[in-house]
Amino acid sequence: MSHLLPAALRRGDLIGLVGPAGPWQEETFRNGVQILSELGFQTTFPRNLLDQQGYLAGSDRHRHNTFTEIWRNPDVKAVMAVRGGYGSLRILNEIDYDLIKEYPKILVGFSDVTALLSAITKRTGLTTFHGPMLTTLKTSDRESVQNLFTTLCSHTPQSLKPADLEILRPGTARGRLLGGNLTTLAHLVSTPYELPWQDAILFIEDIGEAPYRLDRMLTQLSLAGRFDNITGLILGAFVDCGDQEETWSRVLELFQQDIPIWANFPVGHGPRNMTLPIGSSAEMDSSSGSLIFTEPFLKMQ
Repeated sequence: MSHLLPAALRRGDLIGLVGPAGPWQEETFRNGVQILSELGFQTTFPRNLLDQQGYLAGSDRHRHNTFTEIWRNPDVKAVMAVRGGYGSLRILNEIDYDLIKEYPKILVGFSDVTALLSAITKRTGLTTFHGPMLTTLKTSDRESVQNLFTTLCSHTPQSLKPADLEILRPGTARGRLLGGNLTTLAHLVSTPYELPWQDAILFIEDIGEAPYRLDRMLTQLSLAGRFDNITGLILGAFVDCGDQEETWSRVLELFQQDIPIWANFPVGHGPRNMTLPIGSSAEMDSSSGSLIFTEPFLKMQ
C-alpha cells in the first residue's frame, strides 16, 4: 500500500463538512460549527447538505455528490464528517478515488465513517484520521478536542499516554494502525475496501452492542483469520455494551498469540476520543503505557 500524506492544518484554514452517513439535529450542527469558529477555523458545506431520507442524510447520490463537491473545493484544507450512524458503506463504490489521490486532504471522523476512512486509505494510500466529528465536538472532553487539533496542525508526531489504560497483556508491538468501529470493520471483510490486517496494530470500539453480538463479531473475524497476523490490539470505549470484563475475557480467549493487548484506551463513542492516524506507523510500549507514532503523518502546507 502506497503512503500519501495530507498537509497539516493551520489556524484560519477552511474545513469542509460532509454527511456520508446518517442525519443529525440542527442544534448539534450549529454547536460544532461554533466550536470550530472559536478554535480559529472557517467552515463550508453544501447548501443542501442535510437532505434527510429516513436513517440517511439524503440519497446515496446526494451524499456522494456533496462529498465530492467539498473535496473538489481547492480552498478546503480538511474534510470533517458531521455524523456517523449508517450509510458510508453505501457510497464507497461511487467515490472518485483518483480525485482524492490527486488532491489529498485531511479526512476525519469515526463510528460508521470508519468505512470511508478505511476505503480511502486502502484505495489511495492517504493517511486518514479517526477522531471527533462535528456533532460530537460539544460532548467530547477538552483534552480530546485539543488533541484533535494538535494532531491535525502538527507534522511532528506526538505520543499518547492515557492515564487509565489497562494492560491486559504486556509487550511491545510495531505496525501500521488499522481500526475503528468493530461493527463496521466486520462489514468490510472481503470487500475491496478492507485494509490489510497483516502486521497491523488494531484498535476497535463500539456502542450499543450486546456482549453476545460483540462476541459474534470478534469470533467471525477470528475465524476469518483476520487476527492471525496482527502485532497488537487496542480496545477502546465500548459504550452501553454490557459487562466489559466479559468482553475482555473473550478477547483473551481468542488471542492466544503473544501480542500486547490494551483496554480502556480513550478512543470511540465517549467523551474521551483521541485522534489516531489510520495507515501510519506506530509502536505500543506497555512498559510506559504509550502509543508512539514513529513517522510523520502530515506534511507542511
